[in-house]
Amino acid sequence: MTARKYLVLAVVTLFAAFGDVCLKRGMQSVPEIGIGDLGAAVRAVANPWIIAGILLLLVFFAAYLHALSWADLTFVLPAAAMSYVVLALLSRYWLGEDVSLRRWIGIVLIVSAVGFVTRGSHVTTPAPHERGVAPEPVGIAAED
Repeated sequence: MTARKYLVLAVVTLFAAFGDVCLKRGMQSVPEIGIGDLGAAVRAVANPWIIAGILLLLVFFAAYLHALSWADLTFVLPAAAMSYVVLALLSRYWLGEDVSLRRWIGIVLIVSAVGFVTRGSHVTTPAPHERGVAPEPVGIAAED
């Protein structure tokens, strides 16, 4: 893998964690929202922390899509799970949440499993265009 691909995975990891933490920070400053209270949910989106979280998660999603264009889902998703470590650290030291020993053990287990997955190839089968097979046109009907 190239340095650029590692950078994309780092963006996926960091922006997911920071986006989620910004959403949580924003939701701490608004009243609890009931499941059917769409108006309160819409009003919450005006919170600057929530806006920041949404923007960060949009960058995460763009980087995630990019990563999926060159790597298998079974590689990208576990690699993105590294955001759990960042998320736990931010939750503990920025949001002041108590992260129990049991949760830390769970995070260590997840990260250990991620290590197994990332040691393999990031692609198990070449894409059709890499095998010399032309991609099928989308939205064009075949002629009779």
